[in-house]
Amino acid sequence: MAALSSSISHRDLDGPDFTYQFDYRSIIGKLNFLEKGTRPDIAYAVHQLARFSSCPKKCHSDAVIHLAKYLKGTCTRGIIIKLDYSKSFEVYADADFAGNWHAETATFDASTAKNRGGYAVTLHGCPIIWHSKLINQICLSTTEAEYCCLSQSLRDTIPIMNLLKELNAHSFKSENSTPEIHCQLFEDNIGALEIARMPKMRPRTRHINNVYHHFHEHVRLKLVTITHVSTEDQIADMLTKPLSQNLFQKFRKRLMGW
Repeated sequence: MAALSSSISHRDLDGPDFTYQFDYRSIIGKLNFLEKGTRPDIAYAVHQLARFSSCPKKCHSDAVIHLAKYLKGTCTRGIIIKLDYSKSFEVYADADFAGNWHAETATFDASTAKNRGGYAVTLHGCPIIWHSKLINQICLSTTEAEYCCLSQSLRDTIPIMNLLKELNAHSFKSENSTPEIHCQLFEDNIGALEIARMPKMRPRTRHINNVYHHFHEHVRLKLVTITHVSTEDQIADMLTKPLSQNLFQKFRKRLMGW
């Protein structure tokens, strides 16, 4: 089965109308439930299709059918749990800067100019949180989009770290009592790494100070470490943009075990 998305879906205002005998919104709701539960591999595709629930076209319904065929072919799959206690928390965060831009529909669809962020959080090598969504903050560069996504991923991760610490303090010991987060970004976004590592306010970053610098104290205390990863090993890439079949399957195996 080919990768779920080989192209970006758009509104297609002049395309054929939706004529299939199924409830588009109902299907999207069921796909969302499945994606959030056990299928991070369909997160990007489902979020793309959900954007057109108010007025789907034939091309969108065809994409839903294609996704259903993919799920039917992999219905015995899910997330294969293989605990690796040598690992604690790992966060793979990535962003696609204005990747949905479409000149033909940009006039009446402001979302085409938004950036898509995706991140996956694993504990002991097993995925526990994943997201693929548009970034609310207006980002003016790739670096800023990457940094905003990184910050948002830590909003989900740091509370879980605090929960495990509290459990350990009350004698509910885990296999790894010193959780450490590794946030890994694209190799060409060194700027995002530097902003995360160096708590300095610069003229071009001062507007994101209060919202996205919340985790710097954790970096200073070395509870969070920021490391670099190449594009070829960025698992969150599958949550932000269409990929080739080989790359999609590679990241799916890394995240889900198959």
